[in-house]
Amino acid sequence: MTTILFWVLAPIAVLAAIGMLAVAKAVHSALLLAVVMLCLAVAFVALGAEFLGVVQLVVYAGAIMMLFLFVLMTAGVDASESRVEKLRGQRVAAVLVGLAFGTVLAVAIGRTALPGASAASGGLSDLATLIFGRYVWAFEATSALLITAALSTMVLAHRRAPRKSQRELSRERVRGLLDGGRISPLPTPGVYAGRNAADVPALLPDGTRSAASVPGGER
Repeated sequence: MTTILFWVLAPIAVLAAIGMLAVAKAVHSALLLAVVMLCLAVAFVALGAEFLGVVQLVVYAGAIMMLFLFVLMTAGVDASESRVEKLRGQRVAAVLVGLAFGTVLAVAIGRTALPGASAASGGLSDLATLIFGRYVWAFEATSALLITAALSTMVLAHRRAPRKSQRELSRERVRGLLDGGRISPLPTPGVYAGRNAADVPALLPDGTRSAASVPGGER
């Protein structure tokens, strides 16, 4: 079962990673990155590392990806802007640097002899003891830093809409009159009628009923 999941998830993750680099819009790239993270989470669960799978799903595919999308929606990056090269030849340089880094990383991993992992000291309880014991202050400082960053993003993204002046409101009413609207407020239901219920239309000076006085849900 693990082998089948690997051969199903690996091509999806590779194709999503390639598409993340090839697409023009940053939002689509972020969504493809979320697909890669979901594939990794399922792979962790299939290999028996349920805790890593849940962390990958909740932290990376959940919180961090939502933060990426929130920043992209706030910044409003356009696809035409992402295709413009600020520096001449930066794409070629980026490809060469990426290939060089990948080659160095592959050689380093290939020549490194890793010792066998001990299953007795790699459980979830031992990890929790390290996080909430030896590294508790670093864990709390990281949590405070992330909360501060999230609050700062909310403050920077919050924009108050400018309030319209009385002159602008008057101009909009006159423009609405030219488009078939009216300047004066709508009459309230029940005015000059036999009863003042919300579904009773108001009476105009000539005795006819004003359909505009009844709310849309009561008509």
